[in-house]
Amino acid sequence: MTPELLHLLQSHWEPVPSLAIGLTVLTGAYLWARKFKFDYKTFVFLTGIVLLWLGLMSPLDELGDRYLFSAHMTQHMILEFIGPVLLVAALPEDMVRHWMKIPALSLADRTLGNPIVAITVATIVMLVWHVPPIYNITLINEPVHIIEHVTYLISGAMLWWPVFKPIPEGRLKPMPATVYLTVAAFLASILGMIYTISDVPFYGAYAYPVDEHHILPLIREQWGITHVEDQKLGGAIMWVVCTLNFFWALMAVMVEWVAEQEGDDVRRSAA
Repeated sequence: MTPELLHLLQSHWEPVPSLAIGLTVLTGAYLWARKFKFDYKTFVFLTGIVLLWLGLMSPLDELGDRYLFSAHMTQHMILEFIGPVLLVAALPEDMVRHWMKIPALSLADRTLGNPIVAITVATIVMLVWHVPPIYNITLINEPVHIIEHVTYLISGAMLWWPVFKPIPEGRLKPMPATVYLTVAAFLASILGMIYTISDVPFYGAYAYPVDEHHILPLIREQWGITHVEDQKLGGAIMWVVCTLNFFWALMAVMVEWVAEQEGDDVRRSAA
């Protein structure tokens, strides 16, 4: 590890005020609503918060913005597929039932939480932000970059809501959930497949980055990561993360399905 890279990894932990305040308020509100009960759900929620913090306010953000497409794709996977599912899965049922009494939130649940709407929005958000001209704008325009991250978080929560909604009767049943997750996994993996097999570089910003931190020789010469190889690595990261994340979700649905079947068998035996 060169001194320049070590300095980058040590120095770029500066919290963005708006993001730091937002995540802190979200964490405080969650803990207060749960009366500071520390159980498995709380652990899952805090894990999601930590991952979002690392994705947004660690050296990963600087590496992804300036040097490595693969680092940027790791960040995107955290923001849309990993962080949101942990936050959604950690919401307690009683809290969400209370929220659903608010007309605006109930309407949002019926519209934005609709499976077709959710999977469509999540797919469009992922595809649009990776259109090369739009992607390149996010690297040089911070307000646009912030909007991009916000839409990832919102669309990610929408994507997982139909499957992990805390109210059991509001979730997709196991068979529809399996179909939903399978389709979502395929759509989410399309870009990763394209990047992995393509020898054509899509994003010129990573070809000759402004080497502000003097680590480009390390990346290109010592690590041997070329522009195209970095793109392929980013595609592989997207592909693998999507596959593992949706596989985990499918396993969770299967476990619920088996539990329901066993419960039905017990009730039939008792009758």
